[in-house]
Amino acid sequence: MNIIKMWSRWIGKDPHPASHVEKLLSALGAFLGILGVLAISHSVLGAQGTALVVTSMGASAVLLFAVPHSPLSQPWPVLGGHMLSSAIGITCALLIHDSLTAAAVAVALSIAAMYYLRCLHPPGGAAALAVVMGGETVHALGFGYLVVPLLLNVMVLLSVAMLFNAPFQHRRYPLWIAKLNPTRMPLEAEEKTMIAHSDLVYALSQIDSFIDVTEDDLLRIYHLATNHAHPPRPMLRGSVETP
Repeated sequence: MNIIKMWSRWIGKDPHPASHVEKLLSALGAFLGILGVLAISHSVLGAQGTALVVTSMGASAVLLFAVPHSPLSQPWPVLGGHMLSSAIGITCALLIHDSLTAAAVAVALSIAAMYYLRCLHPPGGAAALAVVMGGETVHALGFGYLVVPLLLNVMVLLSVAMLFNAPFQHRRYPLWIAKLNPTRMPLEAEEKTMIAHSDLVYALSQIDSFIDVTEDDLLRIYHLATNHAHPPRPMLRGSVETP
């Protein structure tokens, strides 16, 4: 028991308190998505090329199926992150003869490009690295690699994410689909205790770093916390609410 307690203290509290069903759904969705990606990549690159290239897709699967509403998981960051970073990786591999230098430059340029084009996707760094270090099998494809297998891989992963998450209202992907179901608007009295959207935008702008949560999510979290701390009192029949 002492060992268990020590281990619990060492790993800390669970930062992702999802239910067991939610965790299993994430694993099952990732299995289906990666299975399709592997089938496509193996037919084009063979076993050796596939082993390196699809690692970035595995990282994307974690985002798409474990945190489908994250800004990093949305279709444009997934598509743009992979395509843009891989194009940079191919260019660096062609222009820089030293593979180690080419790989480092490719990852650095990919991060900057993803920032400016608003498609920041962490697996994009792995995608750029994989192209440079992928060997002759990958290099022989040149920029054709961006279409087959890369574009096909991304489209398969996105399609599986949309279809797999669709039956579950809380997991519907992409984020704009999940927002189609309107939630209860706060009452005027509740709005007075909530953070205004303009104030939240200002606060986020003062943090000089990427925050992996949407403004709407932050407002919803604050609204839920406020209602939990100060639950609305039920009105008695026939009573009139006073301002």
